[in-house]
Amino acid sequence: MQEAKRIQQLPPYLFARIEQKIEELKAMGKDVISLGIGDPDTPTPDLVIEELCRQAHFPEHHRYPSSVGMLQFRQAVADWYSQRFNVDLDPRSEIVTLIGSKEGIAHINLCYVNPGDYNLVPDPGYPVYGIGTLLAGGQVYPMPLLEEGGFLPDFSRIPEDTAAKAKLMFLNYPNNPTGAEASLEFFQEAVDFAREYDLIICHDAAYSEIYFGSDKPPSILEVKGAKDVAIEFNSLSKPYNMTGWRIGWAAGNSRVIDALGRIKSNMDSGQFQAVQAAGMAALKHAGENVVKMRRIYAERAKIVVDFLKEIGWNVKQPEATFYMWLPVPEGYTSTSFAEYVLEKSAVVLTPGNGYGKYGEGYFRISLTIETERLREAMERLKGVL
Repeated sequence: MQEAKRIQQLPPYLFARIEQKIEELKAMGKDVISLGIGDPDTPTPDLVIEELCRQAHFPEHHRYPSSVGMLQFRQAVADWYSQRFNVDLDPRSEIVTLIGSKEGIAHINLCYVNPGDYNLVPDPGYPVYGIGTLLAGGQVYPMPLLEEGGFLPDFSRIPEDTAAKAKLMFLNYPNNPTGAEASLEFFQEAVDFAREYDLIICHDAAYSEIYFGSDKPPSILEVKGAKDVAIEFNSLSKPYNMTGWRIGWAAGNSRVIDALGRIKSNMDSGQFQAVQAAGMAALKHAGENVVKMRRIYAERAKIVVDFLKEIGWNVKQPEATFYMWLPVPEGYTSTSFAEYVLEKSAVVLTPGNGYGKYGEGYFRISLTIETERLREAMERLKGVL
């Protein structure tokens, strides 16, 4: 049977390959410590679980939900934006509920990308930006995220003819995999660029609540006029440890939100309403969990930083996210270094080239592992590095 061309051109999903390698090593009896995948290791807050259990008993939740989500959930998102960013959103027209933000990031391409169109995609970056582009028949134009530029794209380096043909520009701050943050001034520059070239900004803000300094990461929607050209994706996965619950949203430009809702109405039947109700409880009442998570990840980042400094590496505490983005030692590629570490210590690191061409020469450590297990991983690496 012949697969469709759109499937044939897709690379294997990065995390799927990592998971396969882990299982192979475990089958050989190896005690593998994975610092690869960014999946929070601590449990979902009790109050969120209890709300799900309570709501699951209501018969009205057992029918097909709205594909755009319960108005009550979208109102809770609007209230959160007002409190967190001082941004006003209309829950009826400027917010759509998603089955996790990944779903919306993939589907937005089907709303606007025709075969041959360009999308501007950060490199290194979350693989779904490019994969969603390819599935819609579009072409990826990579925007290099370079260390000397603070891992921010330089819009002046994008050729005018490419920008003129672009439909979507994906941004992601705080950034996966680099951990970099962006300022409101940068977002203003992005909005001005999008307005000049009539393209849509899709900002992935999934890590907006995982930061370590006193300055809270901004929303692109705080920029004046941003709703003319931008939408923002976010999720309950990272701050509330709800990755498996698959609940998120997109917010911003009403025409783009409507288009995404129309795609969803033909592609899925929405998220289970009891999960949406539990998500409302998280947004309204689980703020202490977010503070707790930031403390835990800051402690874990310090463990890694102190260890690397002890063995002579010059590294800094990350700004945000629960990742550390580090250069590989001289003489290695991203892949060869990850393979060497895995072979010698049974510790899984993520090679940076899995996030794009400009990720070559780096590797990523995820801090989503129990703290004592992280210490053990560092001890193993001591003999290797």
